[in-house]
Amino acid sequence: MEDKILIFGHKNPDTDSICSSMVMEKFDKNLGFNVEAVRLGNVNKETQYVLNYLGIEAPRLIEKVNEGQKVVLVDHNEFNQSADGIENSIIETVVDHHRIADFKTKEPLYYRAEPVGCTATILYKKFKEENMKIEKKEAVLMSSSIISDTLLLKSPTTTEYDKNALKELAEIAQIDVNTYGIDMLKAGTDLADFSAEQLINIDAKSFEKNGHKFAIAQVNTVDISDVLKRKDELKDAIGKEIQKQNLELFVLAITDVLNSSSEILSYGQNEKIVEKAFNGSLENNTMFLEGVVSRKKQLLPKIEDCF
Repeated sequence: MEDKILIFGHKNPDTDSICSSMVMEKFDKNLGFNVEAVRLGNVNKETQYVLNYLGIEAPRLIEKVNEGQKVVLVDHNEFNQSADGIENSIIETVVDHHRIADFKTKEPLYYRAEPVGCTATILYKKFKEENMKIEKKEAVLMSSSIISDTLLLKSPTTTEYDKNALKELAEIAQIDVNTYGIDMLKAGTDLADFSAEQLINIDAKSFEKNGHKFAIAQVNTVDISDVLKRKDELKDAIGKEIQKQNLELFVLAITDVLNSSSEILSYGQNEKIVEKAFNGSLENNTMFLEGVVSRKKQLLPKIEDCF
């Protein structure tokens, strides 16, 4: 059993998962803990933009944790989104901004969950509560996370806490929020060299409700029609993923980050459930959703309610 406590976000990590893991590492090290930030998947292009901006490397990649390994979870709590073997680890702390589901521990723990737009917003508050100085590196990491998760404060998940945190963090980071934010978001929309399989797994999460297993994946773009040119490839890749995970439904949201809307692709034996969820009709397995950009607040709740 390793003595070092591992800190990580969810599988198919996004910018908040990677950056918040690194910020949590800094926070815990400041308190004297022996910790290491790691990751559960490849770094996407948006996150790589942040790392390149700072001139730093991504945390090392792991796929599973050993029995008895002490861990800290950020930006998730559901075991099917976490590291393989998580049920046999010792979860010491959770810092998250999602619902609590499929979560059970053998021992007491520190649990911090808040209904804000980003895990980094909670970490910002933790730094302030401990009167801990926020360095420029951590300010950039937290700013990037908030920009990513709230789509430059346009997402319905955005709260006043996120806005206030980003304002102060951007000053410490010495960045112009709009200029840096748009460049970062655009970097994440370059999908040209992704295979269809990679594309549907850039940011995919699996869920279960009343025995029904389904997945919702999301990709950001500045041109939905460009992604839809690959619809046949995406359909085949999604079909394989449905078989692999034994899913009843796989929804891919292609989100326009500049115009705040999404086109969804829906496949599986329960593919029609999205018609009820969004009061619309699928045309060749697609449906346009004006103003829908958030999986957590706009897609997941409506789809779950239909199961």
